Formats: sequence, C-alpha cells, structure tokens
Amino acid sequence: MVSGKGTLEGKIAIVTGGGTGLGKAMALALAKEGADVVVGARRLEPIEQTAKEVRDMGRRGVAVSTDVTDSKQVNNLVEQTLSQMGGLDILVNNAGIVRGQQRREFWDITDEEWHLGIDTNLTGAFFGCRAASKHLVEQKSGKVINIASGEGLRGVKGNLMYSVAKGGVVQLTRTLALTWADVNIQVNCIAPGFIDVSTLQPVVRQGFGGRMAEFNPSGRIGVPYDISSMCLFLASSASDYVTGGVFVVDGAGLAGGYTPTGYAPIINLEEE
Repeated sequence: MVSGKGTLEGKIAIVTGGGTGLGKAMALALAKEGADVVVGARRLEPIEQTAKEVRDMGRRGVAVSTDVTDSKQVNNLVEQTLSQMGGLDILVNNAGIVRGQQRREFWDITDEEWHLGIDTNLTGAFFGCRAASKHLVEQKSGKVINIASGEGLRGVKGNLMYSVAKGGVVQLTRTLALTWADVNIQVNCIAPGFIDVSTLQPVVRQGFGGRMAEFNPSGRIGVPYDISSMCLFLASSASDYVTGGVFVVDGAGLAGGYTPTGYAPIINLEEE
C-alpha cells in the first residue's frame, strides 16, 4: 500500500521499537505517506537514525529514549509527542523481545524471565494505550495498531512468555476496540509470521530461517514491506470501519498449519 501520495499528510504517529526491523520499516512507511513520526525505544542511536531518515523525507522526526516496561517513560513519550508535535493520531505499539526464551522445564522459569517477557511484549502495549488514551478520546479520533504474532494465536511448545504475552496483545486489542468503538478510535492488531528483518528492502534474503520457507504455503519468508503495508492501511482512513481486527500476515502459514516450531521432518516417500 506504500504509495507516497501523502495519504497520512498532517497526521502524527508514535512508533515504539522503531530503531530497527519492523518498527523502523513501519516508521519510514508512515513518513513516506506524509506522517510526522516520533520514534521510541531503549537505545537512542538507532531511533535517532530512524528519526533522521524521517526528516530526510521532509517530515518531522523525533527520537525519544523509552523503555516500554517503565510507565513513566511511556507517559513521557506521549507527553513529548504532544508538546513537540502538537498532537497524536496514530500509535503503533511494536516494541517487543524474543530473547531469553531458551526452552527449559516449566519449573525452572524465573520470576525475572517471566516479567521480562510479559512486561516488554504485553504491558508495554498497555502502557502505550493508556498514556495516549485521554488525548485520543478527547479528540474523538485515533488509530491504534498493536503488533502481536502468529505465536499469540497458537500454542508453541516451551515458548511461554512470548506466546502468552502476544496472545494478551490480541485480547487487549479486542477489548480496547469495543471500549472505544463509539468515540471513533480504531484499534487493530497485526500478527506477523516469519519475517526477514535483516533488511528493509522487499527482497527475500536467501537462506533466512533455513528451510522454513518450504513449510510456508507461499513458498517464501515475509519481508518488512509486507507488514508496513498493512500498518499503512490500518493507519489510514481506508480502515475507518475496521476495528478489533487481528490481521495475520504470514503467507497463509497459520491457515495451513505451520510445522511446529523446532521441527523439520524429512520423509522419503519414494520406494527403494
């Protein structure tokens, strides 16, 4: 959907986790369509680079160092957006982590590991929505886009914190969509499948994910453009009657039943 025709001209967006990967792809796509973008993440250098690229497009771009597990920092992110940009129209809750998910016995999972996974992947989205809520409700308009995962819609053996948190993001989306449906705020969720985030170019890098592409009905791994295009649709007026949706972007992997994570059986069907 990236057209460069200014479909988001005059809009102001926040993208968390916008220094790298999908977050950066979505931030730049929003800017290309005319939005001014505030980028938040823990590491300042990557988000400053993203903000610079936004400004290079002729849009306003601001970087605000933000740990989404800290509600005060998330509140500051929204406050800085309102004070420096003069408003807020689009909130993309993208920040998340996968690390620390080594499989182990259930009873060996520590409190710290549990909270790191849940707080970063779920509570951060809650903090973002809460911080922006009063402004969006008072102006009676807004687009909230939460980033979940296909793993939030199916069980994944041993991947507890990530899958549970992303499932919570789906329910947070649905609950807020109902809560704000009568004040013209659309809340939707993107559930990406396997995405090659090593490049922002819409070209599949050979070898990414080993043989994972062979288990996807589309025959390929996704790229950031696949997600940023969906983000643009949900951020634009084209989705004004779309709320509470969970948009799976995975080349039909979930529909077709991915081979369970960590398994890649090879069966010889030829007779010897």
